Amino acid sequence: MEAKTTKVRPKNTGTRPLFDNPILEALSRTHIAVPITMYLVTATVLGWYAFTYTDMSPAFIGVLFFTGMLVFSLIEYAVHRGVFHMDTDTPAKAKIQYTFHGIHHEYPKDKTRLAMPPAAAIIVGATLFGVTFLLLGEAAYAFFPGFLVGYAGYLFVHFIVHAYQPPKNFFKWLWINHAVHHYKSTERNYGVSSPLWDYVFGTYMK
Repeated sequence: MEAKTTKVRPKNTGTRPLFDNPILEALSRTHIAVPITMYLVTATVLGWYAFTYTDMSPAFIGVLFFTGMLVFSLIEYAVHRGVFHMDTDTPAKAKIQYTFHGIHHEYPKDKTRLAMPPAAAIIVGATLFGVTFLLLGEAAYAFFPGFLVGYAGYLFVHFIVHAYQPPKNFFKWLWINHAVHHYKSTERNYGVSSPLWDYVFGTYMK
């Protein structure tokens, strides 16, 4: 059974505050270049550490890196489908869903809310790296950079499909794919950086 989320009518302009507190409101927004830069710099440092201070071979580092990218794409799909579009069958769940994602569907052109704000990203990222290190040991230094590059790629694609008109290149396909999710069916096309898992789990729509 598909999750039923609160329906909102997309607005092509404008924004809406989430918090009355001006500090919290400011922290809820970010320029897209900030998180992308954070993730790419962190990925570079971790990758440098993997090559310089571990005994892993370059080939194994490469396998772990691309595995990290693939795992990110699966988590992107799962979080978008299961968390951002959770059932809104209680007022509390409706509030959570709107705060995390519903406001984006209402104001999809708001460029300041196309990525997790840096403060939250640091906390979530540090937690994920800690869990990854506990599970993989030093292999985390090669796996997590791939995960972060996958995340940066997702943010880049998500930004360009909302901030610009359909491009006349490869990204047009991804632009159309995500437009279906926003304007045709919010219960389809959960993958933003790639429709791979929509094909796998039967949620793809042309």
